[in-house]
Amino acid sequence: MAEAARKVALKFPHDIAPVAELFLFLAARADLVHRVVRPALEAGQVVVADRFDLSTMAYQVAGGGLPSEEVARAIRLATGGLVPDVTLVLDVPVAVGRARQRAARKVQDRFERQDDAFHDRVREAYRRADGPGVVHIDATQSKRLVQEAAWREVTAVAAPTTRGIS
Repeated sequence: MAEAARKVALKFPHDIAPVAELFLFLAARADLVHRVVRPALEAGQVVVADRFDLSTMAYQVAGGGLPSEEVARAIRLATGGLVPDVTLVLDVPVAVGRARQRAARKVQDRFERQDDAFHDRVREAYRRADGPGVVHIDATQSKRLVQEAAWREVTAVAAPTTRGIS
């Protein structure tokens, strides 16, 4: 269900009302948290996801113009209040990101086809993100350096979960 909702939001050939788009992504997230994330956490596993609450705030609020407080409440409802221990923000200028996508011949989804102004708003939201567990990484570096920096941050957070295991 989660991937089906995401697929509709990303590949729907027509305009989608911003609130409908939000609900599609939150339905996907609610399903993922219920079926995958919470059971894994309860089993003592480390969960790594490529997007969560901050992506919704960046894309649907900063990019799409939805009201921040209402979206934050909807996120809490969809996730049952679950928040990441660490959120990695891989910062790259819009032009660099677009050039990398072209070089990789990536097929663009609805978001990637948005204009630069949209992507500038999204990037700025990510750049302003702060708080417990938010770590910014300069993603203009080589792929290897970005991966190493990300791995350091994830292992620093995940390491305490192994205490008491011999």
